Amino acid sequence: MPPIEHIQSILETRTRKWWFFTLLILLQLVPPYASKGFDFAKWGDIIHRTLGESLYSSWEPVFPMFQIIPIALIVLLILLKNRVARIFAIYAAISYVLFTVLQNIAVTQTYGVSVVSINILMFLLVAGSWFWEGVVGRNDFSQRSQPFWKYLVISAAVFAFWCPFSKTTGGPDFDPMYLLTSGSGLAFCTMTPVYLAVLIFFYPQVNLATLRVTGVIGTIVGLYNVIPKLLLRVSSTWWDGILHLPLLALSILGVVLSMRSKRDERHNQSMNTDTQ
Repeated sequence: MPPIEHIQSILETRTRKWWFFTLLILLQLVPPYASKGFDFAKWGDIIHRTLGESLYSSWEPVFPMFQIIPIALIVLLILLKNRVARIFAIYAAISYVLFTVLQNIAVTQTYGVSVVSINILMFLLVAGSWFWEGVVGRNDFSQRSQPFWKYLVISAAVFAFWCPFSKTTGGPDFDPMYLLTSGSGLAFCTMTPVYLAVLIFFYPQVNLATLRVTGVIGTIVGLYNVIPKLLLRVSSTWWDGILHLPLLALSILGVVLSMRSKRDERHNQSMNTDTQ
């Protein structure tokens, strides 16, 4: 077996193990970093302030560019198929590196330079899985007929990418210009449904390790956003919680599909043997 295929086989096998999921759960115990005023009792506040005052907002002038690029790449996938598959994977990897830096690092008056360490580790793991896909090229985006439910997945991803959220009221705002100005192209929670939707749409001819890693970490981040916003502070954050449902739903679906693939493959092989 060629070295690249051997590594891919290891990744697909190891990311199915119980200890892989346990390790991701244990990562949630990694504390945030603050250059001043750090106190374990303020753990939650450090994370809250870091996410709220992150470097992300300083990139607002280039939001439209990072909206147009993924739209253009998906159009190219439709037209050129596998000829742009590796480019798509590399862009996804680069975008996850940007999410890591822009959304999880801040300079605040209270805590100085602060970092959400948990997200840094998780986002970089997702970035690594997409960089690896750019090397191994397991995704097959050849045109083929797809069942209707996969188009519902695409619809959920479009909703997440649109991100119809009013910064003034915190409620719905379906201004079509948000497709170009919302900043969703530089945010983990709104771009992950897009990347997952592409993998799910072409499943099972995709990199299962990349699908699984992205899905598991997307599930963790989705739970962090949906549970408090839809169950604990419903009156003030309900719409933001709704906007995170595509992340949670597609992430769970991605994990389920990635875990059942080997079983389906064995079933198909058994059926082929019986008919010979």
